Amino acid sequence: MQILVLNCGSSSVKYNLFEMDTEREVAGGMVERIGEVGPRATHRWEGGGSARAAVEAADHGAALLHIREVLHAHGGDGAAAVGHRVVHGGERFVQSALITPRVEQGIEECAELAPLHNPPNLVGIRAARQFFPQVPHVAVFDTAFHQSMPERAFLYPLPYELYQEKRIRRYGFHGTSHRYVAGRAARLLGRQSDDFTGITCHLGNGCSLAAIEDGRSVDTSMGLTPLEGVMMGTRSGDIDPAIVFHLAAHEGQSLAQIDQLLNRHSGLLGVSGVSNDLRQVQQAAAAGERRAELALELYAYRVRKYIGAYLAVLGRAEAVVFAGGVGEHSGQMRRRILEPLAGLGLVLDPELNQDGLRGEREISAAASPVKLLVIPTNEELVIARDTRDILLSPAAP
Repeated sequence: MQILVLNCGSSSVKYNLFEMDTEREVAGGMVERIGEVGPRATHRWEGGGSARAAVEAADHGAALLHIREVLHAHGGDGAAAVGHRVVHGGERFVQSALITPRVEQGIEECAELAPLHNPPNLVGIRAARQFFPQVPHVAVFDTAFHQSMPERAFLYPLPYELYQEKRIRRYGFHGTSHRYVAGRAARLLGRQSDDFTGITCHLGNGCSLAAIEDGRSVDTSMGLTPLEGVMMGTRSGDIDPAIVFHLAAHEGQSLAQIDQLLNRHSGLLGVSGVSNDLRQVQQAAAAGERRAELALELYAYRVRKYIGAYLAVLGRAEAVVFAGGVGEHSGQMRRRILEPLAGLGLVLDPELNQDGLRGEREISAAASPVKLLVIPTNEELVIARDTRDILLSPAAP
């Protein structure tokens, strides 16, 4: 059985085709710059084949038509179902769902909570249902995994009516990533996927941590939006809310300008003045640029604080897991984060933590009470699995 996974952004469509009997990816790629000047497509196939070319993609429909034609040309157009990544499911969607008109309406209603993400997700769903009309479509929500958080974790200390009437609360994101790496960590520790207690760290351009208890998310660093939490590539993470009022009252900035500042011009980029790419910031720091070094220290410090907080939330941890581009590839950043935590039982092995190593691996010292793991995430496979499971359920069409 083959499952096609689609991730539709405002100007891009990413796709992955999985052969579910072996859970291997047989094709993948993306069309980017949709509706802009010079849209391009990249494709890869099992066995190492790849291609890159300019395409016509005035809208998501044109991009999906191109993807369908490429899949057909390479014998990969026999997908039994299509799985879609949807960023925000609010409280309505606590698990993945077969897409029906009612589910589409629910996704649209959640757009108020994710105005930059849900609308293009929905555009992609509607276009995909036109180009792949004969198969079921499934929505897999970033927020669903965190719906197990208790009220003490997801409520803000605001007037309760804002939650009751407007559903203003913490939702969390990167749920498919946290779910995948928590499950893999359990397996590496010789346990079932629902028998893992620890901390998962998804560190990339966007960053979030999750406290996992018995396989369930009980807290996570992102909130109502992906802006809350640790410092990221361009996002500020946690700040004093009064900074918004200060910028408006004393600097004359509009809400739109402040939104851009906090989401697009802060984080590693804002502090370093160099880049949102950790690798470039590390190069600048090595060359002696003080602000770049400060950005790295601030990043590590804020991640470390959340790890400490979640150790307190859980009371124990079997492992701390690193995933995402930074978490997987930057031994230097993992060292900055973890070395000061040795007294709490997180003891790093410098040799195992070297850059250049790949794949799932342990990076903790043999005597470390808490295991330290690196696990490359695979959000697309989670979407494919959920889609398959819904397709095979008794209620499926």
